[in-house]
Amino acid sequence: MAEFIAWVLVIAIAAYACAGGTDYGAGFWDLLAGGAERGKRPRWLIDHAMAPVWEVNNVWLIFILVIMWTGFPTMFQAVFSAMWLPLALAAVGLVLRGAGFALRKPTRRLAQQRIYGAMFAVSSLVTPFFLGAVLGGIASGRVEIGTTASADAWANGTSVLVGLLAIAATAFLGAVFLCSDALRFGADDLVDYFRLRAMLAFAAVVVLALIGLPVTHDDARYVWDGLTGGLGLLLIILAAVAGLATVLFLWRRSFGWSRYTSVASVALTVGAWGFAQRPYVLPTSLTVAEAAGAAHTLRWLMIVTGIAIVLVGPALVLLYRLDTMGELEELTDADTGAARTPGDSL
Repeated sequence: MAEFIAWVLVIAIAAYACAGGTDYGAGFWDLLAGGAERGKRPRWLIDHAMAPVWEVNNVWLIFILVIMWTGFPTMFQAVFSAMWLPLALAAVGLVLRGAGFALRKPTRRLAQQRIYGAMFAVSSLVTPFFLGAVLGGIASGRVEIGTTASADAWANGTSVLVGLLAIAATAFLGAVFLCSDALRFGADDLVDYFRLRAMLAFAAVVVLALIGLPVTHDDARYVWDGLTGGLGLLLIILAAVAGLATVLFLWRRSFGWSRYTSVASVALTVGAWGFAQRPYVLPTSLTVAEAAGAAHTLRWLMIVTGIAIVLVGPALVLLYRLDTMGELEELTDADTGAARTPGDSL
């Protein structure tokens, strides 16, 4: 049961990396879109593309936290004790990001739009970086039972590298999805705009991955061995193939297929990390079996997980499908209750 729950956790992390990561990537390009006039069109597309699903994508994060503290309380305690600062910064970024995105659109004053937009965009970098830094600290074996909080746990070479990779990967996903969204919303002028950025983001992922080879070899040897052999290596190869296929599809303007392959590349990478850490949840100090909660707790967790998959899974699939097909309508000013006041921007 413990191993099954552990793999459910890995799958949930992969789902959040892909679904939430796409939103973080959109925020990354929002930050780099330029000034109010120059960035007006890209930000308009980002707002329209994210609006129907951005809150739903955080369901995966809640699912991850519930599985961690219920199924693996020892690991949960160790990670949150040693990594409370980066996790707190990620949580602050998550809250500010949601508030900025939610408040920017109904706000009519240009100055307030800039403030909320900056909150949304900057937090879209802060949150994935610190979440990646936490994963890097875990992978490098810096978190054990009883480890006290310190900067070394998350401000090390592996953590910084994984944090940067998280930003680059989300930027890649965001740009790929925005290419299709540009076509869906009839913004033909933005198709090539985000197509170029998707390719640049993929190049950044490749460069960071190459830099990470010696860093991981020296600083996270157990995970390195898992990624360079067995199923971990196989999934890394498949992830690389999926990434290259995404670039090919972008080059040929097959934007529908590029979504699937970009998601596959990120999900396969997370899966490779899961195989590389086996049988540990905290390399090399805490195994899955040692970290697992009581047997009856795991049984109930499996039951609840199964119910959630049956009840929530189809709804999420339907929502993503309707969004992809452009069937979901955006909220209007009448829906949000927004009204113009003297001094509002046009």
